[in-house]
Amino acid sequence: MTDSIFIGSSGKDEVLNLKLANRHGLITGATGTGKTVTLQILAEGFSKAGVPVFCADVKGDLSGIAMPGDPKDFLLKRAQDIGFADSYEFEGFPTVFWDVFGEQGHPLRATVSEIGPLLLARMLDLNETQEGVLNIAFELADDEGLLLLDLKDLRAMIAHVGERAPELSRIYGNVSSASVGAIQRALLVLEREGAGTFFGEPALDIRDFARQSRDGLGTINILAADRLMHSPRLYATFLLWMLSELFEELPEVGDPEKPKLVFFFDEAHLLFTGAPKALLQKVEQVVRLIRSKGVGVYFVTQNPMDVPETVLAQLGNRVQHALRAFTPREQKAVRAAAETFRPNPNLDTSSVIMELGVGEALVSTLEGKGVPSVVQRTLIRPPSSRLGPISAAERRDCIQSSPLFGLYERARDRESAYEMLTERARDQARVEERQREEDLRTGAYDGEEPVRRTRTGFQLPDFGRDDRPRQDSQTQRRQRASSRDSVLEAGMKSAARSLGSSLGRALVRGVLGSLKRGF
Repeated sequence: MTDSIFIGSSGKDEVLNLKLANRHGLITGATGTGKTVTLQILAEGFSKAGVPVFCADVKGDLSGIAMPGDPKDFLLKRAQDIGFADSYEFEGFPTVFWDVFGEQGHPLRATVSEIGPLLLARMLDLNETQEGVLNIAFELADDEGLLLLDLKDLRAMIAHVGERAPELSRIYGNVSSASVGAIQRALLVLEREGAGTFFGEPALDIRDFARQSRDGLGTINILAADRLMHSPRLYATFLLWMLSELFEELPEVGDPEKPKLVFFFDEAHLLFTGAPKALLQKVEQVVRLIRSKGVGVYFVTQNPMDVPETVLAQLGNRVQHALRAFTPREQKAVRAAAETFRPNPNLDTSSVIMELGVGEALVSTLEGKGVPSVVQRTLIRPPSSRLGPISAAERRDCIQSSPLFGLYERARDRESAYEMLTERARDQARVEERQREEDLRTGAYDGEEPVRRTRTGFQLPDFGRDDRPRQDSQTQRRQRASSRDSVLEAGMKSAARSLGSSLGRALVRGVLGSLKRGF
């Protein structure tokens, strides 16, 4: 069949129509019921049809798709049971491995600017106030031509916003030191989780996902996500960013004969759990509109209730594996799952969901003019590729023979916000040093006078105790008052010269605060 993908048999062939495959889909079921195998056979079918695929390998066992399967008895028996024996072949598929950490695949990177403040705020778990400060940092970077490429750029930019808080609060809105501190702490946690390797260059060219092999098979892109899953918010935000990039980069194609790319989103509940309203709206928008780009999105999760109704309504092709219901809440979930299918008068869907064995599923796909087919109890076909993971040596061979090998392996660190802000600080320090020397030359500053250092590191005249015997006469009191006035005047003159910078403002605050404490 060249216009469809064979899923399995319900007494008749159950297929996924390629022309309607960009209407998205849903694969659900309890752990161990066969969701990963269903994902595997769909990826194989798309690849054979010349459609590139992207999927995340959460448990590490999807990598076997790169190698031919083994003729095991239970696989051959399943093929025989569903009338698939004559067409059943064992073969591997062209596979490109990716890894955010650069250990089990080509390094996968994005710049801070590409991720944007909305997704970063989700990744950092910021509240609305802190997200507002993050937006100010991005806006200021755009206004001043500061590139935000990696985490050190973002940290430098947030610190820069904190230093200029009074000025920026008048222009962009309130910038509190508490919000700045919270963002910096969240960035530190994110970096300790290993996300520092993700942000940077060379950034992923999303079009590298949409490749075909020399013999016309669609490339299967597999993201090694077993380690990434330890940071679930990073995992979900990263996959959503890739969806957004596909939406932005790919041209409009309407409804093609087959998709341009199919995207499988495993552990999809991580995307929606605790997500703010703005993010859910973005997901709904991308899923609804990306169809016209020729991209099909398939969510893989345990229960349909993991997906919001506004997104669930966009998913036309559905495969439901077994669910277990031991509590009232689980029973309610089973009924909700059954109600998402077009009813079959010969099938009690709610009961069957709990009776399905491993490798069985309820299947309903779009047919005709996009109408869902009647739900059928289906034996899923066996995969042609290997069940289970490949070895480290096999993975290494796949990576080194990939057409993308060498394009992403070496990180690049060009001049960006961190370097530019560091150079500005050096220039300011040189200006202040020249100003200090000029003050010493003109007598505005007494270089011999003892100095002390404030918390910000600036040196100020020491107005401490004078060890000489003091006289309490009215004349001496007038002389001390006159001396203090002179010091105040000199300090204000020096501070005024640097008032245009954040360092100058810090100096003025230090002088005035010290004088108030002295009196």
